[in-house]
Amino acid sequence: MSTNLYIRPFISLFLLCATLSVFASEIYVYPSPSGKKSTKAAHLFILSGQSNMSFFNAKDYFAPSIKEIYGEESVIIVKDAKGGQSIQRWYKDWKSAQGNESKYKGDLYDRLMSNVKPAIEGREIKTITFIWMQGESDAAHNQVVGVYKESLKGLFKQLETDLGRTDINYIIGRVSDYTLEPGKNYQKHPQWQALRDIQVNFAKEHPRATWVNCDDLNNITDKATGIPFNGVHYTQEGYETLGKRYVEKAVQMIEKFFNIK
Repeated sequence: MSTNLYIRPFISLFLLCATLSVFASEIYVYPSPSGKKSTKAAHLFILSGQSNMSFFNAKDYFAPSIKEIYGEESVIIVKDAKGGQSIQRWYKDWKSAQGNESKYKGDLYDRLMSNVKPAIEGREIKTITFIWMQGESDAAHNQVVGVYKESLKGLFKQLETDLGRTDINYIIGRVSDYTLEPGKNYQKHPQWQALRDIQVNFAKEHPRATWVNCDDLNNITDKATGIPFNGVHYTQEGYETLGKRYVEKAVQMIEKFFNIK
């Protein structure tokens, strides 16, 4: 496959989201790497993905509740997200449906782990929860949706191998109902629903995974026309609600699998 054919599927998403600062990148680590490390065993929460994770304010919408539940000195939070990116930026062995390897080799995964490993160095880790908010980029391109399930499976196995744990809990934020309603974006990306189904079915099949609904978080009103529509990104209230759902699911899974309340 030529380079042009390889790159072409990703051009449309760039044009779709460039004006929305979709390529924003955000890293948040708690406790601060420069601060004094606690000696207490910790619950590790890793958050990663593309724009809706990048725009999600983990410091204000996730960290306070988790720290209140488990204690400030017993929590480690690492968030590393970058907008507009395919899962191939995280999964090192990603291949297209035609068998072509990615040129990225999981570079964003490496960046994520470069923040995770120093944060957990010397600490006893009680539990690990990985929160994944990604898929819009892949859903927008018919040629890569077919390999998303295997890529997700590979990414999770990759994480387990690198952290030396098989008891990681996974929370998947299902991509929203953007493009699914009648209107200007209706059926613009015919594989959008297929990727949503992949995420839900994967969560049902994996013994330590669950998913979060995001369909009510993106109810945007067009400022020019006053007409409501389902945006690709969420409202501020939507991101706040997303944080509550992440906390709720994380706590439920820790209680279920580790009997920790």
